[in-house]
Amino acid sequence: MVESGRFDAESDAVRTHLEIMQGIVSRMADNSRSCKVWCVTLVAAVLFLSARSDGANVALVALAPAILFWVLDAYYLSLERAFRASYDAFVEKVRDGSLDIGDLYGVRPGESVVRGVFWALFRSFAVSPFYLMVVGTVGLTWMLV
Repeated sequence: MVESGRFDAESDAVRTHLEIMQGIVSRMADNSRSCKVWCVTLVAAVLFLSARSDGANVALVALAPAILFWVLDAYYLSLERAFRASYDAFVEKVRDGSLDIGDLYGVRPGESVVRGVFWALFRSFAVSPFYLMVVGTVGLTWMLV
């Protein structure tokens, strides 16, 4: 298990660390899903109010939650990807035997999250098509009301 400060895959500390990392990745995926659910709910409510009030400009208010949730969802996606990269790097250290005790106490994303947000915001198939459709629906509603 532990030899001169080194840890192997059978170590309880290594397993616990991996479980923590998996939990973080799962929470980021759940947060991303929640962003989409809340976005649809808020945009639908604003568009409904727009149709009932006969005010086309009210529909444009729905752009605010759509854009905010788009950015937040991209942030969660980039965090998820960064933690998965950190998880993979940790597993690689376990495999090649270079894992030491300092690696067990650092649970942080493995790459620049800010750079990942902008990548996910515009280019990710998991985020962009959904929010482009929401923004398109808002625009269509604004034109038709």
